[in-house]
Amino acid sequence: VSKQIRRVKKPYQFNFRAKYFPEDALTELIHEVTQRLFYLQVKEDILSGAISCPFETAILLASYACQAKFGDYDPVRMQPGFFKKERLLPQNIIDQSEQTWEQLEESVVRWYNEHRSMLRSDVMLEYLHIAQDLEMYGVTYFKITNKRGTPLLLGVDAFGLNVYAEDNRLNPKVGLPWSEVAKVSFRRRKFIIKPVDKSSRNLSFFSPTMKNNRILLSLCVGTHELYLRRRRQEPIEVQHMRAQANAERAAKLQEQ
Repeated sequence: VSKQIRRVKKPYQFNFRAKYFPEDALTELIHEVTQRLFYLQVKEDILSGAISCPFETAILLASYACQAKFGDYDPVRMQPGFFKKERLLPQNIIDQSEQTWEQLEESVVRWYNEHRSMLRSDVMLEYLHIAQDLEMYGVTYFKITNKRGTPLLLGVDAFGLNVYAEDNRLNPKVGLPWSEVAKVSFRRRKFIIKPVDKSSRNLSFFSPTMKNNRILLSLCVGTHELYLRRRRQEPIEVQHMRAQANAERAAKLQEQ
């Protein structure tokens, strides 16, 4: 490992991340440990700005994050200023808001108080349920250029491929759902998307390096395979895991 990261100073810090995103976190993430790890990854992406988030949604998500971390809201223990040291909101939301931190905290607490008695697992799933509707959720972006050399971005997500302008990661210029993609391949720096419709021409782009194309192809193949697998009948072992997880959740609800 040290030979691969020579330019990084010790001690090394590794962040393990999910490579593939579910289409629907509520139905696909069965085990609580999986839900928690995925929740932590998505929450970090939102707080760091990797996933763009509107103001009202950021406030609501922050309230669920408080419920997940602290449990039910306690007005005695959680006096104004209690969350000052907590990383609740993306920095751009704080910087762009006309509200003071006290007002932002009050907005979060107002929602937080509505989540009383929710199980932590349910809170994390609700957080993911809201987050998965954000435009940049689950999209992995790759730098590409077209034949004219115009810088673009190719986004890969659970539903297909999208081409974006370099300065706009929210609104794709071209979109191809996986159902319309017959094959993806590359030849050196050239990346090729072959549509299902034989009357349509192949889409070709260029990556900075051949290594980038290998990574891009691997992600496309794996994501497309998951897309197809979700549309087949669920295996018996997955049904058993889901039934067991539901039984454990029911037991926790009875313990409350």
